[in-house]
Amino acid sequence: MTNSKNSTNNSSKSNELYAIAETSGQQFWFEVNRYYDIDRLNAKEKDKITLEKVLLLKDNDSITIGKPYVKDAKIELEVVSHKRDKKILVYKMRPKKKTRRKMGHRQELTRVMVKSINIGKSAPKSSSKKETVKKETKPKSEKSTN
Repeated sequence: MTNSKNSTNNSSKSNELYAIAETSGQQFWFEVNRYYDIDRLNAKEKDKITLEKVLLLKDNDSITIGKPYVKDAKIELEVVSHKRDKKILVYKMRPKKKTRRKMGHRQELTRVMVKSINIGKSAPKSSSKKETVKKETKPKSEKSTN
């Protein structure tokens, strides 16, 4: 009986859309309509950001893996707010030397909401043929001796 229950959960998960992308030197698992805290971005609130470094894209039953990135895949993000992470204490001590140093650090973060994950073809180029430019060679003029 539990197997049938698990199979229904697995079938609903197979219809998910998610992507793994690289930003801020880290890899994130992005899903639509979820928010994520990434390193501070130079953007204002309500700004739209596009991530193009998509490493993996899963859409229904198809999985696309990039080499290293998936071509024409984009993730649309919207900046929700800027915030700071919780404080991390750093304590350094050298034994028997009476040397101690206590510091704190708070990471600057940007909270973003994933609006859409899409893979689309870029606009086709106007001409598929490459025009070859033939370089004209000038005949060497003979030196005239007068």
